[in-house]
Amino acid sequence: MTPVLKRFEAAMVVVLMIMMAFMLFLATIDLGWIIFDTIRKPPYLFVPVDSLLELFGQFMLVIIGVELLETIMRTYMTQGQHRYEVVLSVAIIAIARKVIILDIKETETLALLGIAAIIVALTVAYFLMKKASLLPQALEEGFGELKRKE
Repeated sequence: MTPVLKRFEAAMVVVLMIMMAFMLFLATIDLGWIIFDTIRKPPYLFVPVDSLLELFGQFMLVIIGVELLETIMRTYMTQGQHRYEVVLSVAIIAIARKVIILDIKETETLALLGIAAIIVALTVAYFLMKKASLLPQALEEGFGELKRKE
């Protein structure tokens, strides 16, 4: 990639990080307001179940945002981690959020099977990715053993 394009990419990443941080700030303020608004109404300090689901969803949304911000920083500012690892991690967190806020009584069976298939696929992909990242080290250690035997 040309130096001009690399500088442009770096500038865009910085802009994205600033915008993501601002959105996380706003989402955190919104979450705090929802909590405050919920507990100030009678019965005081009581959170109904439907509000709990909304709060958990909002918490998970902020956590996903934090993970995305960290992902942007880790992926583009350092070259050590592969991008597919980061994408899988964020996808697992996002599907976990979906499962946490899911209303099973209202969700169709086919949708539940689809979510289960996504969870299995992401889990298998993550497992295989981790195994593949350990393979070069294992091969190197194995070759080291072969060299010592000679």
